[in-house]
Amino acid sequence: MPLINDLLDDLDKVLWYCSLDMASGFWVVSMTDRARMISAFITPFGLFEWNRMPFGLKNAPQIYQRLIDNALYGFMRITNRQDQQAKNERSPVDVFNEGEPETEKRTSVLGRRSYIDDILVTAGSWENLCEKVDKLLDACDEWNLSISVVKSFWGMKKVDYLGHRVSGDGMEAQPKDLASLVNLPFPTSLRSMQSFLSSLNYYSRSVEDFAIYASILYELREADFFEATRRSKINPDVNLTGDDDSQPGCEDKWSRAMTAFTVLKDKLVRAPILRHFDPDRRPVVVVYASKWAISAALMQDHDGVYKQVTFTSRTLKPNEINYGVVDKEVLALLRVLDVCYTQLVTRSIKVLTRHSTLAWLVNSSGLQGRLGRWAALLSGWTLEIVKCTKGEDEILGVMAASITPREEVDAILTSIAPRKQPRQAITMLPPTVELDEKLLVVSFDGSARVKRSGGAFSAVVWSLPEWTVISAASKYKTDLT
Repeated sequence: MPLINDLLDDLDKVLWYCSLDMASGFWVVSMTDRARMISAFITPFGLFEWNRMPFGLKNAPQIYQRLIDNALYGFMRITNRQDQQAKNERSPVDVFNEGEPETEKRTSVLGRRSYIDDILVTAGSWENLCEKVDKLLDACDEWNLSISVVKSFWGMKKVDYLGHRVSGDGMEAQPKDLASLVNLPFPTSLRSMQSFLSSLNYYSRSVEDFAIYASILYELREADFFEATRRSKINPDVNLTGDDDSQPGCEDKWSRAMTAFTVLKDKLVRAPILRHFDPDRRPVVVVYASKWAISAALMQDHDGVYKQVTFTSRTLKPNEINYGVVDKEVLALLRVLDVCYTQLVTRSIKVLTRHSTLAWLVNSSGLQGRLGRWAALLSGWTLEIVKCTKGEDEILGVMAASITPREEVDAILTSIAPRKQPRQAITMLPPTVELDEKLLVVSFDGSARVKRSGGAFSAVVWSLPEWTVISAASKYKTDLT
């Protein structure tokens, strides 16, 4: 499967777009006899088998992606004899197993890959766009593929592609239901929180300092939601917004989590337009390090104004929390060099930092330990380290249209930063019983022996808080394995 970031990174110097959606999707692929049998399903009306590849199969996206890639690039072809035999026997031909390689070396008719059934045609001129569309239609006709005209957009200067709105000016996050996201209440379960974070993580390149703000939300565990729900049921007036001082530790955690939750939603709604990376412009990297997280922004100079290309960030590991601020800035620099490797490799990079020690590290030799390893990793890059003073940092915040000045970030983080370092072990809080609560506890155990073909099991039911045994039983069952 192609990487989504790779499909979104090569859209510079494009004026015209066509966003095409293939008709019927996976249903254009016929099922083989074996595939029909192993994907059959039972209903109250009998056993049913799929004649066409359905949505939901684990390998369906890869099969369809390979089909589209072959149609665009022409790696394999079906002979006339195989085609005629398939029509007579009404049996599909697997081009990758039964076909033969295409001897003529070909490139993609679009000059780029597609993502499953979402095809983006790009061109710098209208004539080039029409030429690519003609080649695409010929390839679809050859491989019996249909394009949904209703769901496709032709000859546009701005289109929605893979959850982003793409244009010649840049790219911006475009969630499908932005209104629902804005009005989304704070999740009440761990699964809901994980779903929210996974949705936002898809747009992390557009959200400045995403990992920094999301860190407190990642720290929440099932036990935290369970305890909050239980306390709310016992005392409906309990306040989890941070105004109640009866449980200072718990309330402080929820107050910070809700603050981070609100900030993340607001940042996604106001996500800036990311400029396409221009190979002809010098890349500029801004690194930032806090006590427990790092972040970096890749930008480029457009007429004296720094425009953001992508954001990246992550929380620090337990052993990294005690690093000095310079060491953390090196981690931020290594992070952006790794994430944006294909864009930055072999280029001269300007790095803006708040500490001049970073320049000493890059230019020093004979370093030991982790500093030596980092210096070796950075030795292959052409870096110009520029220190920003306090005043220059404020200018930088103005020049970069949507970059928050780093000193403002320091102030914001005090409202969401964890009081201690991130929790290393996932622990379940011991359950507590209020005086007016009546609970039942069930304990059961069992074992079976293969040689004897039998086993015993038992169970005990207690009443809390007195721990009174209500019932206890055990039994032996033969032929138990």
